[in-house]
Amino acid sequence: MPFCDSRQPIIDYHCHLSPRDIAEDRRFENLHAIWLDGDHYKWRAMRANGIGEERITGAASPREKFQAWAETVPHTLRNPLFHWAHLELRRHFHIDDLLDDTTAQRIWDEANRQLATGDLTARGILRLMNVDVVGTTDDPADSLEWHERIARDAFATKVVPTFRPDAAAKVHDPHRVQAWARRLSEVAGCGADTFAGLIAAIDKRHADFAAAGGRATDHGLLRLPDTDCTETEAATIWHRAMAGTAATPEEAEKFSLFLVLHVARLNHAKDWAMQLHLGAFRDPNPHLAAALGADAGCDTIGDAVQGAGLVRFLGRLSAENTLPRTILYNINPTDNALFAALPGSFQDGILPGKIQWGSAWWFMDQERGMRDQLNMLSDLGLLSRFIGMVTDSRSFLSYPRHEYFRRILCDLIGTDVASGRLPDDPTWRRERIVPLVENVCAQNARCYFGFDRN
Repeated sequence: MPFCDSRQPIIDYHCHLSPRDIAEDRRFENLHAIWLDGDHYKWRAMRANGIGEERITGAASPREKFQAWAETVPHTLRNPLFHWAHLELRRHFHIDDLLDDTTAQRIWDEANRQLATGDLTARGILRLMNVDVVGTTDDPADSLEWHERIARDAFATKVVPTFRPDAAAKVHDPHRVQAWARRLSEVAGCGADTFAGLIAAIDKRHADFAAAGGRATDHGLLRLPDTDCTETEAATIWHRAMAGTAATPEEAEKFSLFLVLHVARLNHAKDWAMQLHLGAFRDPNPHLAAALGADAGCDTIGDAVQGAGLVRFLGRLSAENTLPRTILYNINPTDNALFAALPGSFQDGILPGKIQWGSAWWFMDQERGMRDQLNMLSDLGLLSRFIGMVTDSRSFLSYPRHEYFRRILCDLIGTDVASGRLPDDPTWRRERIVPLVENVCAQNARCYFGFDRN
């Protein structure tokens, strides 16, 4: 596959990097800290390889955990982790060795040497990888102090918060949502233990995020329920949760719908984008969930029916003229055609690509998933308006995933030109085909989120 054009910057509008690490320009202690700690993709593969939890998330030393990863890598052949791992070693550390149990010590020593003295700090990596924008993922109850510090430093990479209010929807777990409401009350300066206080706090924090440069919200849901929820119903559910009564599954779905609709209207008013990540089964293994908590590599692809609730949701906002820029991500490949076609029913004819099918997500962000997404999008929508790839990662070393995506995109386009499916005409190549690739790689996202405006 042809090498991507490295002159195109990276607009990483959705990731899970730590804003504190960027603010403090963290120098990572060792290769485990920057590469394995928090990476549930690798943890999942290690478990599948028979590695015990002691050497994944347990009490083993960082060097022992890295050795367990090195032992696993040869077993990842044909898994995207094999490509990602070696791209990351090559692009960041200039290490061409294949990682296994026999090369682990040499790679560990060399990478740690570079991490200790070189440019591979949090900010240094963003500079080296030509990252123009980072969109972190932040809870409304999180302090924005690290984003404010980055802004004061005038760091060349724009780092903006993304508003993710999922914790408010945990009304099925009163203890958890009560603790979150206390945190939200403290940071917002109003009592979120009442429903009116909750809405006031959500509104206040949404405005605070905007002042800090925010351009989007993010919502992780199993599905958008095909139902309605009045304000009275939502208030009752919230007040019961604050009193210690768990919402039923049906009530929890209704409450989450009310919340997402409310935030969608805020987004429309500020011309923000709404990202809807739909379909994941969260914490299906109760034993691992109890031992490890969330985001530990235990989630999986769900099979919830997506169409009816999503159509109802978008249709309601469209009828109110409050439908914001919207990006739809599916985790189940059986939903590809639905998610590719549905945006065409809700475009407004004013903003190109206002409703987007997002990049291949999570279990699909590998070659087959990316090719399927690009091909289906091309068949049913406009590839030229696609806002492209995100890392969706917690690791600063994940930026070669953009190269991985760009190689696949260039291979698809180049193959079509070579076969005659696209015109092999010098003028079209210069004025149409090269700009299409450049736009999908970076420029469409820059314009979509308004990062070109300041």
